[in-house]
Amino acid sequence: MLSGMHHVALICSDYARSKAFYSETLGLRILAENYREARDSWKLDLQLPDGTQLELFSFPGAPERPSQPEAQGLRHLSFVVDDVAATVVWLNSRGVATEPVRIDPYTGAAFTFFQDPDGLPLEIYQRQ
Repeated sequence: MLSGMHHVALICSDYARSKAFYSETLGLRILAENYREARDSWKLDLQLPDGTQLELFSFPGAPERPSQPEAQGLRHLSFVVDDVAATVVWLNSRGVATEPVRIDPYTGAAFTFFQDPDGLPLEIYQRQ
């Protein structure tokens, strides 16, 4: 039976840029970083404070992800935060543009979106 999320895996176009974004800009903790010579690929394991992990991969020649308009597959990656407004200020101070804060009509929670360096939609969602 499923009991939680262990990790989400992302393939990036520019490994160094994405590594800096997720580890330095967003502050995720680096657990491990490995270069896989046989695949000419980097794998970076990052962790959020709740233990959920993000795996960041680089693959030479990986095709771009269609995302606009919304395509089938992963729609966005959502992070829970205690205070959306404060997190928006924090993100903006780090040079990350955010959309206007909205309220979920079903839960009443505040949320907004921003993008990673490859344009992947990321969301912050207020803890309930």
